Amino acid sequence: MSSDLGTLLRAHREALAPQDVGLPRGARRRTPGLRRSELATLAGVSVEYLTRLEQGRDRHPSPQVLGALADALRLSPDARLLLLRATKGADGIGSPCAVTPPSDTIRPPVRALLDRLEPGAAALLNRVGDVLAATTTYRRLLEPYGLFDDDRPNLVRFVLTDPRAREAYPDWGRVADRQVAALRMESVPGDPHVAELAEAMTVMAGAEFSDRFAAPLPAEYRSGTERMRHAAVGDLRLDVESLALPDADGQRLVVQLPADEATSAALDRLAGRRPGALHAVG
Repeated sequence: MSSDLGTLLRAHREALAPQDVGLPRGARRRTPGLRRSELATLAGVSVEYLTRLEQGRDRHPSPQVLGALADALRLSPDARLLLLRATKGADGIGSPCAVTPPSDTIRPPVRALLDRLEPGAAALLNRVGDVLAATTTYRRLLEPYGLFDDDRPNLVRFVLTDPRAREAYPDWGRVADRQVAALRMESVPGDPHVAELAEAMTVMAGAEFSDRFAAPLPAEYRSGTERMRHAAVGDLRLDVESLALPDADGQRLVVQLPADEATSAALDRLAGRRPGALHAVG
Protein backbone atom coordinates (compact mmCIF):
# COMPACT_ATOMS: atom_id res chain seq x y z
CA MET A 1 0.00 0.00 0.00
CA SER A 2 1.23 3.47 -0.81
CA SER A 3 0.25 4.61 2.69
CA ASP A 4 3.34 2.74 3.98
CA LEU A 5 5.99 5.24 5.06
CA GLY A 6 8.93 3.14 3.90
CA THR A 7 7.43 2.62 0.45
CA LEU A 8 6.81 6.34 0.06
CA LEU A 9 10.32 7.32 1.14
CA ARG A 10 11.94 4.80 -1.17
CA ALA A 11 9.76 5.82 -4.13
CA HIS A 12 10.55 9.51 -3.66
CA ARG A 13 14.28 8.79 -3.24
CA GLU A 14 14.40 6.72 -6.43
CA ALA A 15 12.47 9.37 -8.36
CA LEU A 16 14.85 12.22 -7.47
CA ALA A 17 17.79 12.66 -9.82
CA PRO A 18 21.18 13.46 -8.23
CA GLN A 19 21.52 16.59 -10.32
CA ASP A 20 18.24 17.87 -8.89
CA VAL A 21 19.95 18.27 -5.51
CA GLY A 22 23.31 19.44 -6.80
CA LEU A 23 25.07 16.06 -6.84
CA PRO A 24 27.07 14.67 -9.76
CA ARG A 25 25.38 12.00 -11.83
CA GLY A 26 28.38 9.67 -11.85
CA ALA A 27 29.15 6.96 -14.37
CA ARG A 28 28.66 3.83 -12.24
CA ARG A 29 25.32 4.46 -10.55
CA ARG A 30 23.41 1.20 -10.15
CA THR A 31 20.30 2.49 -8.39
CA PRO A 32 17.73 4.90 -9.87
CA GLY A 33 17.63 8.29 -8.22
CA LEU A 34 19.52 9.04 -5.03
CA ARG A 35 21.49 6.50 -3.03
CA ARG A 36 20.44 6.02 0.60
CA SER A 37 23.75 7.48 1.73
CA GLU A 38 23.13 10.63 -0.33
CA LEU A 39 19.63 11.17 1.04
CA ALA A 40 20.83 10.48 4.58
CA THR A 41 23.55 13.11 4.22
CA LEU A 42 21.15 15.68 2.79
CA ALA A 43 18.61 15.08 5.58
CA GLY A 44 21.17 14.89 8.37
CA VAL A 45 20.28 11.36 9.49
CA SER A 46 22.29 8.16 9.57
CA VAL A 47 22.15 5.64 6.74
CA GLU A 48 21.22 2.97 9.29
CA TYR A 49 18.21 4.98 10.46
CA LEU A 50 17.04 5.72 6.92
CA THR A 51 17.35 2.01 6.12
CA ARG A 52 15.13 1.15 9.09
CA LEU A 53 12.54 3.67 7.92
CA GLU A 54 12.51 2.39 4.34
CA GLN A 55 12.32 -1.22 5.46
CA GLY A 56 9.44 -0.52 7.84
CA ARG A 57 11.41 -1.41 10.97
CA ASP A 58 10.88 2.11 12.33
CA ARG A 59 7.61 3.88 11.51
CA HIS A 60 7.71 6.74 13.98
CA PRO A 61 10.21 9.40 12.88
CA SER A 62 10.03 12.67 14.77
CA PRO A 63 8.41 15.65 13.02
CA GLN A 64 11.88 17.19 12.70
CA VAL A 65 13.27 14.11 10.92
CA LEU A 66 10.20 13.85 8.70
CA GLY A 67 10.54 17.52 7.78
CA ALA A 68 14.24 17.12 7.03
CA LEU A 69 13.56 14.14 4.77
CA ALA A 70 10.78 16.03 2.99
CA ASP A 71 13.10 19.00 2.47
CA ALA A 72 15.87 16.78 1.13
CA LEU A 73 13.44 15.05 -1.24
CA ARG A 74 12.08 18.40 -2.50
CA LEU A 75 8.52 17.27 -1.75
CA SER A 76 5.42 19.26 -2.59
CA PRO A 77 2.95 20.16 0.20
CA ASP A 78 0.64 17.34 -0.89
CA ALA A 79 3.46 14.79 -0.84
CA ARG A 80 4.48 16.00 2.63
CA LEU A 81 0.91 15.52 3.81
CA LEU A 82 0.96 11.97 2.49
CA LEU A 83 4.14 11.25 4.49
CA LEU A 84 2.52 12.66 7.60
CA ARG A 85 -0.59 10.56 7.03
CA ALA A 86 1.60 7.47 6.73
CA THR A 87 3.11 8.11 10.17
CA LYS A 88 -0.36 8.70 11.63
CA GLY A 89 -1.51 5.42 10.11
CA ALA A 90 1.39 3.65 11.80
CA ASP A 91 0.12 5.06 15.12
CA GLY A 92 -3.27 3.47 14.51
CA ILE A 93 -4.99 6.78 13.72
CA GLY A 94 -7.57 6.21 11.05
CA SER A 95 -7.90 2.50 11.83
CA PRO A 96 -10.42 0.56 9.68
CA CYS A 97 -13.05 0.46 12.42
CA ALA A 98 -13.08 4.26 12.51
CA VAL A 99 -13.48 4.78 8.76
CA THR A 100 -17.03 5.08 7.47
CA PRO A 101 -17.98 3.80 3.99
CA PRO A 102 -17.79 6.30 1.13
CA SER A 103 -21.00 8.30 1.16
CA ASP A 104 -23.52 8.09 -1.68
CA THR A 105 -25.66 10.82 -0.12
CA ILE A 106 -25.87 14.08 -2.04
CA ARG A 107 -26.69 17.03 0.19
CA PRO A 108 -29.49 19.23 -1.24
CA PRO A 109 -27.26 22.35 -1.55
CA VAL A 110 -24.69 20.28 -3.49
CA ARG A 111 -27.41 18.92 -5.77
CA ALA A 112 -28.67 22.49 -6.34
CA LEU A 113 -25.14 23.66 -7.14
CA LEU A 114 -24.68 20.88 -9.67
CA ASP A 115 -28.02 21.75 -11.29
CA ARG A 116 -26.90 25.36 -11.62
CA LEU A 117 -23.76 24.27 -13.44
CA GLU A 118 -25.88 23.02 -16.35
CA PRO A 119 -25.11 23.01 -19.24
CA GLY A 120 -21.48 22.95 -18.16
CA ALA A 121 -19.57 19.70 -17.67
CA ALA A 122 -19.36 18.75 -13.99
CA ALA A 123 -19.65 15.68 -11.78
CA LEU A 124 -19.79 14.84 -8.08
CA LEU A 125 -17.45 12.08 -6.90
CA ASN A 126 -16.89 10.40 -3.55
CA ARG A 127 -13.47 9.54 -2.16
CA VAL A 128 -13.13 6.24 -4.06
CA GLY A 129 -14.04 7.82 -7.41
CA ASP A 130 -17.70 6.76 -7.67
CA VAL A 131 -19.64 9.21 -9.86
CA LEU A 132 -22.64 10.12 -7.71
CA ALA A 133 -24.18 12.70 -10.05
CA ALA A 134 -23.27 14.53 -13.25
CA THR A 135 -24.55 17.26 -15.50
CA THR A 136 -26.03 16.36 -18.87
CA THR A 137 -22.99 17.66 -20.74
CA TYR A 138 -20.58 15.64 -18.58
CA ARG A 139 -22.61 12.53 -19.35
CA ARG A 140 -22.59 13.33 -23.06
CA LEU A 141 -18.81 13.65 -22.96
CA LEU A 142 -18.21 10.21 -21.48
CA GLU A 143 -21.28 8.10 -22.26
CA PRO A 144 -19.92 7.18 -25.73
CA TYR A 145 -16.85 5.67 -24.04
CA GLY A 146 -18.76 3.56 -21.53
CA LEU A 147 -18.29 5.33 -18.19
CA PHE A 148 -22.01 5.18 -17.50
CA ASP A 149 -22.51 1.61 -18.71
CA ASP A 150 -22.06 0.50 -15.11
CA ASP A 151 -24.86 0.98 -12.60
CA ARG A 152 -22.21 2.37 -10.26
CA PRO A 153 -19.80 4.28 -12.50
CA ASN A 154 -16.33 4.74 -11.05
CA LEU A 155 -13.90 7.14 -12.71
CA VAL A 156 -10.74 5.45 -11.41
CA ARG A 157 -11.84 2.02 -12.60
CA PHE A 158 -12.96 3.42 -15.96
CA VAL A 159 -9.71 5.28 -16.70
CA LEU A 160 -7.42 2.43 -15.60
CA THR A 161 -9.27 -0.60 -16.94
CA ASP A 162 -11.57 0.34 -19.83
CA PRO A 163 -9.75 0.36 -23.20
CA ARG A 164 -12.15 3.04 -24.40
CA ALA A 165 -10.66 5.49 -21.91
CA ARG A 166 -7.44 5.49 -23.95
CA GLU A 167 -9.49 6.48 -26.99
CA ALA A 168 -11.15 9.30 -25.05
CA TYR A 169 -7.92 10.72 -23.60
CA PRO A 170 -4.95 11.20 -25.99
CA ASP A 171 -2.79 11.96 -22.93
CA TRP A 172 -4.08 8.90 -21.11
CA GLY A 173 -1.03 8.46 -18.87
CA ARG A 174 -1.36 11.92 -17.33
CA VAL A 175 -5.09 11.40 -16.74
CA ALA A 176 -4.37 8.04 -15.07
CA ASP A 177 -1.68 9.65 -12.88
CA ARG A 178 -4.15 12.22 -11.62
CA GLN A 179 -6.96 9.77 -10.96
CA VAL A 180 -4.75 7.50 -8.85
CA ALA A 181 -3.26 10.50 -7.01
CA ALA A 182 -6.76 11.73 -6.15
CA LEU A 183 -7.66 8.29 -4.81
CA ARG A 184 -4.62 8.35 -2.55
CA MET A 185 -5.02 11.91 -1.31
CA GLU A 186 -8.76 11.86 -0.63
CA SER A 187 -8.51 8.80 1.63
CA VAL A 188 -7.25 8.39 5.19
CA PRO A 189 -4.70 5.91 6.59
CA GLY A 190 -6.20 2.48 7.15
CA ASP A 191 -9.22 3.13 4.92
CA PRO A 192 -10.45 -0.40 4.12
CA HIS A 193 -12.65 0.85 1.29
CA VAL A 194 -9.71 2.38 -0.56
CA ALA A 195 -7.65 -0.73 0.21
CA GLU A 196 -10.37 -2.93 -1.27
CA LEU A 197 -10.53 -0.85 -4.44
CA ALA A 198 -6.73 -0.76 -4.69
CA GLU A 199 -6.55 -4.54 -4.40
CA ALA A 200 -9.17 -4.99 -7.11
CA MET A 201 -7.47 -2.44 -9.36
CA THR A 202 -4.10 -4.12 -8.94
CA VAL A 203 -5.65 -7.37 -10.14
CA MET A 204 -7.53 -5.71 -13.00
CA ALA A 205 -4.95 -3.19 -14.20
CA GLY A 206 -1.68 -4.65 -12.92
CA ALA A 207 1.38 -2.42 -12.92
CA GLU A 208 -0.50 0.41 -14.68
CA PHE A 209 -2.27 0.92 -11.36
CA SER A 210 0.12 -0.45 -8.73
CA ASP A 211 3.12 1.52 -9.99
CA ARG A 212 1.12 4.74 -9.88
CA PHE A 213 -0.28 3.89 -6.44
CA ALA A 214 3.25 3.57 -5.06
CA ALA A 215 4.85 6.43 -7.01
CA PRO A 216 5.47 10.00 -5.85
CA LEU A 217 2.49 12.28 -6.38
CA PRO A 218 2.38 14.24 -9.64
CA ALA A 219 3.01 17.95 -9.26
CA GLU A 220 -0.63 18.74 -10.01
CA TYR A 221 -3.59 16.46 -9.69
CA ARG A 222 -6.44 18.70 -8.51
CA SER A 223 -6.28 20.86 -11.63
CA GLY A 224 -4.85 20.78 -15.11
CA THR A 225 -5.68 20.76 -18.79
CA GLU A 226 -6.91 17.53 -20.35
CA ARG A 227 -7.34 16.70 -24.01
CA MET A 228 -10.33 14.67 -25.09
CA ARG A 229 -11.28 13.17 -28.43
CA HIS A 230 -15.06 13.04 -28.92
CA ALA A 231 -16.64 11.32 -31.90
CA ALA A 232 -19.48 13.84 -32.20
CA VAL A 233 -17.69 17.17 -31.70
CA GLY A 234 -14.01 16.45 -32.30
CA ASP A 235 -10.93 17.30 -30.25
CA LEU A 236 -11.39 19.17 -26.96
CA ARG A 237 -9.11 20.95 -24.50
CA LEU A 238 -10.65 21.11 -21.03
CA ASP A 239 -9.41 22.92 -17.94
CA VAL A 240 -10.26 20.60 -15.06
CA GLU A 241 -10.72 21.72 -11.46
CA SER A 242 -11.36 19.33 -8.55
CA LEU A 243 -13.01 21.11 -5.64
CA ALA A 244 -13.13 19.35 -2.25
CA LEU A 245 -16.42 19.80 -0.41
CA PRO A 246 -16.36 20.87 3.25
CA ASP A 247 -17.61 17.68 4.85
CA ALA A 248 -16.24 14.46 6.28
CA ASP A 249 -17.33 12.30 3.34
CA GLY A 250 -14.42 13.13 1.05
CA GLN A 251 -16.68 14.18 -1.81
CA ARG A 252 -15.38 16.47 -4.52
CA LEU A 253 -16.86 18.40 -7.40
CA VAL A 254 -15.01 18.00 -10.71
CA VAL A 255 -15.65 20.82 -13.18
CA GLN A 256 -14.47 20.84 -16.80
CA LEU A 257 -14.26 24.22 -18.55
CA PRO A 258 -13.33 24.95 -22.17
CA ALA A 259 -9.68 25.91 -22.46
CA ASP A 260 -10.02 27.54 -25.88
CA GLU A 261 -12.68 28.96 -28.18
CA ALA A 262 -12.85 25.86 -30.38
CA THR A 263 -13.64 23.73 -27.33
CA SER A 264 -16.18 26.29 -26.15
CA ALA A 265 -18.02 26.05 -29.47
CA ALA A 266 -17.80 22.24 -29.42
CA LEU A 267 -19.31 22.08 -25.93
CA ASP A 268 -22.09 24.41 -27.07
CA ARG A 269 -22.94 21.94 -29.83
CA LEU A 270 -22.76 19.00 -27.45
CA ALA A 271 -25.02 20.73 -24.93
CA GLY A 272 -27.47 21.85 -27.62
CA ARG A 273 -26.85 25.54 -26.97
CA ARG A 274 -26.37 28.31 -29.45
CA PRO A 275 -22.70 28.90 -30.40
CA GLY A 276 -20.78 31.12 -28.01
CA ALA A 277 -22.93 30.46 -24.94
CA LEU A 278 -20.00 28.85 -23.12
CA HIS A 279 -16.87 31.01 -22.98
CA ALA A 280 -13.33 29.81 -22.75
CA VAL A 281 -11.58 30.63 -19.49
CA GLY A 282 -8.40 32.66 -19.35
